[in-house]
Amino acid sequence: MYFLGLDISTSCTGWCILDSNSNFIDAGFIDLKKQKDLYKKSSAILSFLKMTKERYSITSVFIEENLQAFRPGLSSAKTLMTLSRFNGMVSLMCYNTFDMVPAMINVNVARKALGIKIVRKKDGGSPTKEQVVTWARDKLAHTSFVWPVKVLKGGPNRGKTILDPGCHDLADAYVIASAGLKISFEQG
Repeated sequence: MYFLGLDISTSCTGWCILDSNSNFIDAGFIDLKKQKDLYKKSSAILSFLKMTKERYSITSVFIEENLQAFRPGLSSAKTLMTLSRFNGMVSLMCYNTFDMVPAMINVNVARKALGIKIVRKKDGGSPTKEQVVTWARDKLAHTSFVWPVKVLKGGPNRGKTILDPGCHDLADAYVIASAGLKISFEQG
């Protein structure tokens, strides 16, 4: 039995697979920036889902619930609508691929279930995405997982090796998979 967690975005979709004992199996991300429309992006996700079905017996799919309200300064209404539409497309593909309804999990509920406390910027915290990556890296430190990196090609940090930006989505998918599994077991 394996569990799939997804952090769906139109630019990069993170994924994570855990086993029934909450052991980390694998994770990664699908870079969708070069895909020009939602249908090509969906096709890339569908290819991943089909490959995953061939490799693993997925028994549950957990998806980060998309934002429910517009918040000034973050995402435009158009962006939220596009993301919601894409989330629905991917959710349906999960349903059709694995023959199950994916469970939607609110990111704040997921973090709370795992005891992840986000320190706000005004209180001296780093950006939320960085805090989540740090949490995930700490949790996966005992595994052989190698975090994807990239070498900067220009600017003042040229030649510097950093975590690939897709690691933020990968870490979010790990949170969703872990919380989904924990909440499922707690509910019986």
